[in-house]
Amino acid sequence: MPAHPQAPFPVTAGRADSLGRAEAATGEISVAGVALVANTAGALYWPQERLLVVADLHLEKGSAYAARGVLLPPYDSAATLARLTAVIGRHDPRIVVALGDSFHDGGGPARLADADRALLLALQCGRDWIWIAGNHDCDPRDGIGGAFARSLALGPLTFRHEPTPRAAEGEIAGHLHPVATVHLRGRTLRRRCFAADGCRAVMPAFGAFAGGLNIRDAAFVKVFGALAFTAHLLGEKRLYAFAAARCLAD
Repeated sequence: MPAHPQAPFPVTAGRADSLGRAEAATGEISVAGVALVANTAGALYWPQERLLVVADLHLEKGSAYAARGVLLPPYDSAATLARLTAVIGRHDPRIVVALGDSFHDGGGPARLADADRALLLALQCGRDWIWIAGNHDCDPRDGIGGAFARSLALGPLTFRHEPTPRAAEGEIAGHLHPVATVHLRGRTLRRRCFAADGCRAVMPAFGAFAGGLNIRDAAFVKVFGALAFTAHLLGEKRLYAFAAARCLAD
């Protein structure tokens, strides 16, 4: 993620209805003509390929901060893997793609608790698991299973960690940790979100302790070229679509 992340916020999104029943709700996001199922946990599923993609798990972020004297509860990896287990159980993918920054730093795999490592390896049984290199975890690591790649191209889609500037048809990326802020019925609500314009998508961070970057930040204009994209906010039971231009800046 960029060098100016905001503080982490809760994994749970709150009641979906707090976003307003009048908003268009969808569990589907189209990228380059491919219909993808968007999970309210922040994952995407490609039914035709039985491929599940998640971004920015940031496993062992808590232990990385603790080593620097910033005490966070040491349960982020367990919480993140529990949510990932639920999503995998729902979709039963044959391929799982983790879009980089899967560990918060290079020492994260070595600090992973035995129980969390066992769960991670169990999740890989019977399926292909691909770790895409991120800026926090650019090198392959032993003991975490799976295969390692800089990017993955499959059909019309390309999966990579960091989005490229503009005009990248079919790209699905992470890195930016998009969040959106909206004002409804006298309340200001902030949610993790997918950012997508039909051509490409930037995924929300999946990690329990991952921060967020407002979609009105200039980093998103560099990716999409303008505010002509949609923020699909994560609710408890569904997604809620807002035009990016309607969302509030920080």
